[in-house]
This record gives sequence, structure tokens and C-alpha cells, in this order.
Amino acid sequence: MKIVLGSKSPRRKELLQQCGISFIVDESTVAEVVKEYQNPQDYVMQMAILKGEDVFSRHPKDLVICADTIVCLDELILGKPHNPLEAQAMLQTLSGRTHNVLTGVYLRLGAKKKVFVVKTEVSIDKLSEEEINQYIMMGEAYDKAGAYAIQGFFGKYVKKIRGDYYNVMGLPLNRLYRELQKFNQKTS
Repeated sequence: MKIVLGSKSPRRKELLQQCGISFIVDESTVAEVVKEYQNPQDYVMQMAILKGEDVFSRHPKDLVICADTIVCLDELILGKPHNPLEAQAMLQTLSGRTHNVLTGVYLRLGAKKKVFVVKTEVSIDKLSEEEINQYIMMGEAYDKAGAYAIQGFFGKYVKKIRGDYYNVMGLPLNRLYRELQKFNQKTS
């Protein structure tokens, strides 16, 4: 049995390596679209399942880990910006406010499956237009939910977090580690 990470995210790869977990990567190829959902938690859970089932279909004898991370302000989901204007709008929306980062995680080994969502609250400083524009020009805002990376240059604008820091990076390490331990107990 291998562990398969179904993600192209370099941050998720780094975080799993940080846990001392040996794994291979086979990213999901499904379109990241959920048409109907009840709330942001339901959305991120459905995305994790879509990605996970896709990867599991290619690795039915292995332990598959997939995740999806979103930023949401109230019920508004902020995905990955496609251009500077979208990034600017997202950062203006988050400026001076507290928002949630939700990560849906999918684990599956054979018939055993676990899907869970972890939430972290993040409070951002009030940002000037110049600070937002400088950050966008650095290029770090793209391919990241909410248009920021907490572990990068944007970290200086984060006033406070409540919850798992690593969840904001894309993988809630502690919860994932504990769930993987339960999987190993069930499979040994």
C-alpha cells in the first residue's frame, strides 16, 4: 500500500513531508466546480470528495489523501483570482476583517473513507490600496484561495488567527495526522 496525495499544491507536499509521511503525487483531473451546495462547508467537502474519488479511481488499493481549501467571508466564497482585478477585489474585501479558511479533507483506503472539514479564523489588518497593489505585483496572490499566502509576504498583514495555522496553508496537519493514525489502527 502506498499513500497517494491527490494535489499539485507545493504547500501540501511540503506539509506532508514535514509530518514524515512517504507518499506519491497523482493530482486530481476533475473540474473544480460544485454547482449546488448548502454553505461554504458543504462546498469544500464536496470538492474534496470530487477530487478524492477521481484519484481513488486510479489507486483503489492505496490510501488516498485529497483536500480543497477555500476562503470565505460570511457565506461569500473567495476562490483563486484569475487576474489582478479579482485579486484586488478579494484583498479589499478581506481588509480589516475576520474571515474563515475551510479545508475539506478526503481520506480513503478501500471501503474505509473519512471526510472532514477544518475551520480557521483569520483576521487581516486594514490594508491601504498601495499595500494591496504592491502585494499583487509580487505575484504571490495567484493560485491561492482568497488571493493570499499566509506563509509568504502577506503574513505581515495577518493580525490574528484562531485555529490551525497549517489549515490556512492548505492542510490541517494535526487533524490529518490523528485521522491517519486511526486509519492505520483499522488496517493493521
